[in-house]
Amino acid sequence: MIPRNATALVLAATAMLAAVVPLRAADESPAAKPVKEVADRRLPVTTPAGSGELALYLSRDWSRPLPGVTRAVIVIHGRLRNADVYRASAEKALAAAGEADQPTILVVPQFLSETDAETHHLPAGTLRWGTTGWEGGGDARGPAPISAFAGLDAILAKLADRALFPDLTTIVVAGHSGGGQVVQRYAILGQGEAAPIAAGVAVRYVVANPSSYAYFSPDRPDGEGGFAPFAGAASCPKFDRWKYGMADLPSYAGAATPAAVEQAYLGRDVTYLLGTADTDPNHPALDKSCMAEAQGPYRLARGEAYIRYLRGRHPDGFRQRLLLVQGVGHDGDRMLTSACGLAALFDRPGCVPSIP
Repeated sequence: MIPRNATALVLAATAMLAAVVPLRAADESPAAKPVKEVADRRLPVTTPAGSGELALYLSRDWSRPLPGVTRAVIVIHGRLRNADVYRASAEKALAAAGEADQPTILVVPQFLSETDAETHHLPAGTLRWGTTGWEGGGDARGPAPISAFAGLDAILAKLADRALFPDLTTIVVAGHSGGGQVVQRYAILGQGEAAPIAAGVAVRYVVANPSSYAYFSPDRPDGEGGFAPFAGAASCPKFDRWKYGMADLPSYAGAATPAAVEQAYLGRDVTYLLGTADTDPNHPALDKSCMAEAQGPYRLARGEAYIRYLRGRHPDGFRQRLLLVQGVGHDGDRMLTSACGLAALFDRPGCVPSIP
């Protein structure tokens, strides 16, 4: 017979375990784990909100002039913040394009989390976000509330410096998966391209296999190839909030209006890079929130629907392009090194744009 007080202790312990296990399970999601490797370079980022240092990889030393460099390719990692993996893919793409020894600089920023900073004992000045807020340009949690988009602004400002890059002609801002979400939203709200464009440098955005997009109206795919006001709005009240829509834009946007940012987006050089096999509605990294589900069942469908949506809203002024990577699913390495990936990043031939 178990003593009464012992029984009470067992019950209390069981209750505590039941409460703790779900929390641990949530904390052990892949995105919550610290990164294995932290990028070795730092870029100062200063805004009215404060200053910090953005971690990044560089293929060349940009602390001194780099005459002859004509192209910069910025590659943004996915939700795991594994910039080292994306750097390797960018280097493979560079080699596949036949430009390994050519005048190109690769820039791979890393939007670290607080867990990363604690695990790797990073200096207090290192910029760090939550595990996902950076995907929509959210503010850092330290050392100052600096938008992830301000980090991209700082990279573009560096590349626009003609004293460092006198021969630069093209900047490509590319991202896959979570990085694709960053690039698509930055192409909408980003303020950093003004400096390179003023310096005569063209800027292109490559959006590869993101889980979701930012819509400019409450319309969503109706399941029949068209668009209509979202029928599930009552049960999914956040479906049209940023980063899925134009309500509650981040502080980075300032006083920008949805109409103004839509016009800015239409004027930007955007390439959508979609894998034709990225069709798993249960993919472990797919955004399955009701806000994302309102855009379609899986990434390929969401991407093709979004381009139809934009073309329907702007039939006479839509110049963005879609490149389909045949037979490839949610694989950043294969996407970037495919013929269409090389066309998007390096203007290589061998990929025909598609019309959804």
